[in-house]
Amino acid sequence: MFESLSDKLADVFKALRSKGKLSDKDVTAAMREVRFALLEADVHYKIVKQFVATVKERALGQEVMKSLTPGQMVVKIVHQELVQMMGEHFAPLDLSGAPPVPVMLVGLQGSGKTTSTGKLALHLRRDLKRRPYLVPADVYRPAAIEQLKKVGAELGFPVFDSSPSDTPVEICRRAREAARLAGCDVLLVDTAGRLHVDQALMDELRHLAELLEPCEVLLVADAMTGQDAVNVAREFNDALGITGVILSKTDGDARGGAALSVQAVTGKPIKLVGTGEKLDALEVFHPERMASRILGMGDVLSLIEKAEHSFDEAQAVELEAKLRKNAFTLEDFRDQLKMVRKLGNLEELMKMMPGVAGLKGVKPDERELSRVIAIVDSMTALERRKPEILNASRRRRIAGGSGTRVEDINRLMKRFQETRTMLKSFNKMGMGRGGKMAKMGKLLGNRMGGRPS
Repeated sequence: MFESLSDKLADVFKALRSKGKLSDKDVTAAMREVRFALLEADVHYKIVKQFVATVKERALGQEVMKSLTPGQMVVKIVHQELVQMMGEHFAPLDLSGAPPVPVMLVGLQGSGKTTSTGKLALHLRRDLKRRPYLVPADVYRPAAIEQLKKVGAELGFPVFDSSPSDTPVEICRRAREAARLAGCDVLLVDTAGRLHVDQALMDELRHLAELLEPCEVLLVADAMTGQDAVNVAREFNDALGITGVILSKTDGDARGGAALSVQAVTGKPIKLVGTGEKLDALEVFHPERMASRILGMGDVLSLIEKAEHSFDEAQAVELEAKLRKNAFTLEDFRDQLKMVRKLGNLEELMKMMPGVAGLKGVKPDERELSRVIAIVDSMTALERRKPEILNASRRRRIAGGSGTRVEDINRLMKRFQETRTMLKSFNKMGMGRGGKMAKMGKLLGNRMGGRPS
């Protein structure tokens, strides 16, 4: 998401930074390019107009004109206004109330409600230590009930045994009692959708809301539909009164206009974003972090959170102990690369890394990870633990066994030594409780695939 917008804004700000002083003409020309970039990203035209006017007014003010780095000051202003546009503050889920707390997921057919229900359940259990109970209340779409049951079984969640012959209101009434008896504290209701907003749909959702009195009514909006997602959010909010938005399928949306427009148009925050097809691909939405990603500044906090979810705590503590003894081996190196794979797409990870996020022409090569792992797997246990014994004949044997070249072995050993040296410096600085710095050191040190394109 935002690839094209980020590239265009990077070009605009590069030109501004190259100037020692900024004239009114420079600012006007830059804001014109910013306006074009936002419109091409499918941001709502009224939002673009207001955004550009605000940034231009501030950029022509004293805080920029008297600054020693006016170009950088304009970037700071754009960052602040992007954060403001997307909601300014992180909006947590409201799960207050007597358990089981009802949460309704609403939206059009095909927006990803059922999958998002499963993703949200996993987020609640993993991050908020809640016990969700899933309720299939879509009795119209063929196999909708079975789909949620399958998702629940895959993730290990209880799912109410709905029947297409029941009414949604009756399903929710009985499901609430079943959730209470099961000791669950959140009731996740997957409601029916339509191809478009209609009166029958809204009447049914209002009846469910009257019965459940939900703490959250979350609209699942498909980011790939751009401004249509914004229009749907406005219609649902006007008719039902949503409390927030889950923006689904953001991994397939290269423009990002919906993310930049929803809050400004509806006044309701984006709370979560779906970042992939896997059931763990759901992120909490932080406006400030997203603005930093758009401007190529990285997002190290989200990167650390991803690492916390994907890295095994026991292994991290063991790794920390090894680092304190300077006993880091090629086996550890390989195992950490495998863990990096669990974090997700390498290109997305690089966008979160400060100093790398805004670089053009640097693309990760997923195949490089596979080559490195194959090389290490082709070594004997002694060679992995004592790489200093890797002479020329051993390297030729390893290259033959892994389907690589001796040059690849040499390059790997150079990178391994660089990583080990860097991790020693992390050791000297102190790695913190539970090996968290060890995890981050490995994560940032193992950019194995980054190379100029």
